[in-house]
Order: sequence, then structure tokens, then C-alpha cells
Amino acid sequence: MREYLKFYIDGQWVDPATPKTADVINPATEEVSGRISLASVADVEKAVAAAHRAFARWSQTTREQRLDLLQAIQAEYAKREREIGEAITEEMGAPASLGGGFHIGLGGGHIATAIEVLKTFKFEERRGNTLLTKDPIGVCALITPWNWPMNQIAVKVLPALATGNTMVLKPPQLAPYSAQIFAEVLDKAGVPKGVFNMLQGSGAVVGAALSAHPRVDLVSITGSEAVGVEIAKAAAPTVKRVCQELGGKSAFIVLDDANFAANVAGATGGMMLNSGQTCSAGSRLLVPKARMAEAIAAAKEAAAAVTVGDPKGNVAMGPVVSKSQYNEVQRYIEIGIREGAELVAGGPGRPEGLSKGYFCKPTVFANVRNDMTIAREEIFGPVLVIIGYDDIDHAIEIANDSDFGLAGYVNGADAAACLAVARRLRTGWVSINGGFDFMAPFGGIKRSGNGREWGEHGFHEYVETKSLIEPAPAA
Repeated sequence: MREYLKFYIDGQWVDPATPKTADVINPATEEVSGRISLASVADVEKAVAAAHRAFARWSQTTREQRLDLLQAIQAEYAKREREIGEAITEEMGAPASLGGGFHIGLGGGHIATAIEVLKTFKFEERRGNTLLTKDPIGVCALITPWNWPMNQIAVKVLPALATGNTMVLKPPQLAPYSAQIFAEVLDKAGVPKGVFNMLQGSGAVVGAALSAHPRVDLVSITGSEAVGVEIAKAAAPTVKRVCQELGGKSAFIVLDDANFAANVAGATGGMMLNSGQTCSAGSRLLVPKARMAEAIAAAKEAAAAVTVGDPKGNVAMGPVVSKSQYNEVQRYIEIGIREGAELVAGGPGRPEGLSKGYFCKPTVFANVRNDMTIAREEIFGPVLVIIGYDDIDHAIEIANDSDFGLAGYVNGADAAACLAVARRLRTGWVSINGGFDFMAPFGGIKRSGNGREWGEHGFHEYVETKSLIEPAPAA
């Protein structure tokens, strides 16, 4: 049983202003795995005040001082990787191979990327008689989700630190354990008091108070569209910067070529990764109508190969994160059936042999229309919809016919043809034939949010441009 009952404020582990706790449920067992304290508005005030005090000194540190801290964090993170991976498996149900693999690798990758970017980031640039400086924005509220906990914490905290900001992190209430260990990593690495602060608690209390706080200069939120909207509303009266990475309903376009079946299978397996709980997941699989039967066969076989069960075992897919998430996935599956989509794999209920835990079946619908609910709304579970297209222009039209614009995927044997399709997708990030890059800016357009994270572009979210204009040289 884990108990994390203190907050990290001003370089110390402190008791909450008002004692209040919440149970944390293991989604694989439906049993209580631990308790956390829930922060109040009074705790928010303490954390923001600490960050505000620390900003004057931390914002004036040198590149070398910040590099030293980031490298110390990297060393401490490496020591705790196994523990963090185990925590992720316990808190949100990622299989051990995923929690201790890609989940951990994403966190470490963002730490390494921040170090490399900081080495050469241009904090000053001379243009004529004007010196342009990139100054830290101030106190940052960082609100992170439960689905990729280390990815989203590292991709916010490290750039904020590297650019001279101070911060208050609010990790997800559903997945609080890995964040607690990450805070211990920063403490052990020697982060100066007040520079990094962390409060556990609910978004309705902590997130709302941080968003509205007059001494918070930036809010970076990764979460649902509904939460992003509420945070933007709360932040508006103080005209603070709000960076949002929200939902997605991304298209995965498979081109008509010899690699077709393998690409369909890969897209299906990829959709089931992390139990489908990925904002950038390729949840709309677009295939040529003439090859729909082949697509169904390949997707059905791939879905059947996804093993589901105890995430501590050798499985490909664990549970979804909570009972409410399980119920939401089931609701969408029922909607798809009612709307007349062809159910070719999975379906309602738990997989056979699993009577407990929030386990869903890897589910595939085919012959889906793009106006169906399951093609329009983000399900955030292991549910793939297959939509047929007439030609490439039609595929691009379907892909762009979405309220979201976070990610996209194009797979095919002809690299030039894939790139041509990718250029026409109205989305912030496109992976071509499995391409991946920690330095590539990540973020969305339309209702998927604004701003960019990852790599150098992630640094720009945390700085303000200032013009220092000197007299022009005498003629």
C-alpha cells in the first residue's frame, strides 16, 4: 500500500494545509493500492508564493548552471527508472514491458533532448541595433494527464527549468505515483528551493486555482478538450499564456500498394498500445474501398493477436485507467453497433477469462462512415474504426473532415507519395512510415489545442521575446 501524503513546496516535503485524502485504485484489480493527499486552495497559494519568490534568482542563472541541474536530474532519473516503471504499471495499468519500456524511455528521452537543446539555444540574437532576448516567462502551472505520465511531466518540467522558469506541477489524481517519484528525483538532483513545486489533487480545485492565480504567468495543460476550455476560461481574466495539448481523432492513411496488409496490421496493433489511451492515436484507419475486405481480414487477425490481461505479466494490453473510462469505452462500442458499423473484432464487455479489472476487448469496426459518432468523437480506448476511400483526394478530404487536428499517419511503399499526402493533412504532427523524432515539434490545431512541445519548439513556449533597442550607429 502506497501512501503519498505530503506535497513538495519550497524545497521541502510538507503536510497539506487541510488534511484530506483520496484512495488510488489499481485498474487491473479494482482494489485500493494507496492513498494521496488532496491539495486545497491554501496549498496552491503556498506553492505559487514559493515559485514566485524563487523566480528572481533562478531566472538569472546561467546556461551552465541550468545544464548542471538537468544533467543531475538525468543521472537521478536513470537510478529510479525501474521504480517509476513499476509505479506506472500499478497506477494506470500499462503492461510492465510498456511501463518499464516506452513510458520510461519517453521521460528519459525528453530529459536528454532538453539537455541537448539547452546547449545551443539562442537566448540572445542581434538584429541591427536591436538585441532580441528570450527571457523566462515566470511562474508556470503544469497540468499533466494520466495516460503517458512521464512523457507529459518531462516534456513540460525540463523545458521550463532549462529556460529559467519556476513552476507548480499538478499531476493526475488517477496516476499520482510516478509523479511523486519524479519529484523525489528532482529533490535529490538539487533543484533549488521554490523552483519546482508539486501538489497532488483534483483538477477542479488545484487546476482551477492555478489557472486563475494572478501570480501564475503560464498554464501548460495536456488533457481533454473540456478541461482545456475550462482552464482557458479561468486564465482569461489575468491574460496569462495558455498552452493546450488536447484531444485527437487522428487519421491513419494506408496507401494502395504491396505493403497494404502489413500496414493495416501495424496500424491496428498500434491503436491498441497503451489500451488506446493516446491522444495522438491513429483511431481512424483509412483504406481504399476496393481493398476493404483485405483490410478487415488483416485488422481482425492483428486484433486477435493482442494479448490482454494482468499488466504485470507478459501481455500486450492491460486495463483502461478507471471504471469511468471503462464505461465510456463500452458506451462508444454500443453506439457503434447501433449506428450500423460492422463489428469485426472485439465488442462489448471484458475479454474472455477476465472477470475483474477494467479490461476492454481490442475492438475494430469496419465500413464506418466519417459522420458516425465513433468516427467523430475521441473514444480514448482500444477501438479502431476503418473507413474506406475512393482515391487519395478522397482520403485527404476524410482525414481533414474532423474537429481535431493533433496527429496523422501515412504508410506506403512510395516515400514521395507518402510525403505528398502528409503535406496536405491539416494537423500538427504526421508520422510517415513510423517516423519518430524527439526534436520534432508536437502539438495540434483546431480543437486539439495550440502551442508546441518537444525539442527546441518546446523551449519557445516558456520564454518571452524582449527588444533592447540601442542607438543606431552614426553615419
